Amino acid sequence: MKTLFRLIAVGLIVLVAVIAIRTLRFTSKQVKVSPAPAQALDQQALANRLAQALRFQTVSHQDPAALDREAFLGLQGYLAQQFPLVHARLKRETIHDYTLLFTWQGSDPVRRPIVLMSHLDVVPVEPGTEAKWSYPAFGGSIAEGFIWGRGALDDKFGVLAILEAVERLLQQDFQPSPTIYLAFGHDEEIGGDRGAKEVAALLRARGVDAEFVLDEGGAIVSGVVPNVSAPMALIGIAEKGNVSVDLTVRTEGGHSSSPPPHTAVGIVSAAVQNVENHPMPAGLRGPSRQTFEYVGPELPLWQRMVLANLWLFGGMLERFLTASPATNATLRTTTAATMIEGGIKDNVLPASARAVVNFRVLPGDSIDRVVEHVRQAVNDPRVEVQLTYPGNEASSESPTDTTSFALLARTIREVYPDAIVAPYLTIGGTDARHYSVISRNIYRFTPIVGTAADLARMHGTNERISVQDYARAVQFFMQLIKNSQ
Repeated sequence: MKTLFRLIAVGLIVLVAVIAIRTLRFTSKQVKVSPAPAQALDQQALANRLAQALRFQTVSHQDPAALDREAFLGLQGYLAQQFPLVHARLKRETIHDYTLLFTWQGSDPVRRPIVLMSHLDVVPVEPGTEAKWSYPAFGGSIAEGFIWGRGALDDKFGVLAILEAVERLLQQDFQPSPTIYLAFGHDEEIGGDRGAKEVAALLRARGVDAEFVLDEGGAIVSGVVPNVSAPMALIGIAEKGNVSVDLTVRTEGGHSSSPPPHTAVGIVSAAVQNVENHPMPAGLRGPSRQTFEYVGPELPLWQRMVLANLWLFGGMLERFLTASPATNATLRTTTAATMIEGGIKDNVLPASARAVVNFRVLPGDSIDRVVEHVRQAVNDPRVEVQLTYPGNEASSESPTDTTSFALLARTIREVYPDAIVAPYLTIGGTDARHYSVISRNIYRFTPIVGTAADLARMHGTNERISVQDYARAVQFFMQLIKNSQ
């Protein structure tokens, strides 16, 4: 018995020692830099130009016939008027009439080019919510220190900020060393197939091998990790895929006065419940794990100890993270039943019923795996399982040990000195996924500053950006271009 106690004691000592050593070695990954000098920018003039751009109702629609041609062409004309040097000195091309591609020729043909992206289109305002906006959704108002309107965050803000940065550098006779492409798609909100996908294919056909591509998909957020007061600059290094699965049941139908034990509606409802009750497995891996590897060293001791020893505490952390919808989405392929339909009258047994379940596919999973998982979860031969449409696989993971990632991290820290930079899994879809044909270094980050509640205004009500934060975003893109030399 004494020997057993000694062995247990020795084991505990070794365990504590391992935990302590790993915690001590869990040091900061943040780049040490000096803050960049503030640029002399006219914040009100910047705000006015963005506000006017928000007044063009460049809304994406699944039906191409619903696109407002005059709005997109009007925005193009407005940009040409407001950014004359960009349009005079950069090569400008249009793809499918509305997507814009600018080429800023570099002085060094050996340098690999870079691509800066944003998109011109916006989502519609949900009918019935117009009165909930503090200022009209397409009014382009400047009030209370903010620029209000659809596109203020997603993503005319990015288009205008990049153009403002380039215009000012041109005013300074700045000449980039690498060639810089500015790519502004017109259909990102509906998949980017006629915009970003076509631009990426065009650049590939021209032999472009980009050093890096930067698109939206990450931001500077506060209050997302307990006990972390500093804002976190999240750089998306991968994005989830997207697929929807149909669950369809067909029966003979009939009169409701003599129903079978389970109608088509009941069967499909049970199938949905089975799918919801059997989520795909979670795991702290890939970009999500890297997030904690970057943030962990900046945390208080006990949290730093946990994250430095995921071999021991990983299961506990996963259970904690999966309890919240927001963090659960970063750990697994998510399941969301979004549509159900069946029946034509209250006293008629439906001959068919259908449900749609949407999955956001985690890198490492696949659409085929999702479909097979659904079939096994439903486990009912009466339910037909098939894809609603082909969907998009999850993207590949961009590396964080490159000079490109280091450049981006350094620039963020120079303009936002208090920010903790960390890799991140983008849970939404972006145009960036189309650019894997020209670069392996695809990063998703825009200098939007706010809390999770602020970012929820994207696609929602009262979308806005502060005048001050917008000016700082312009400085970020200026600094990034300068640092790229």
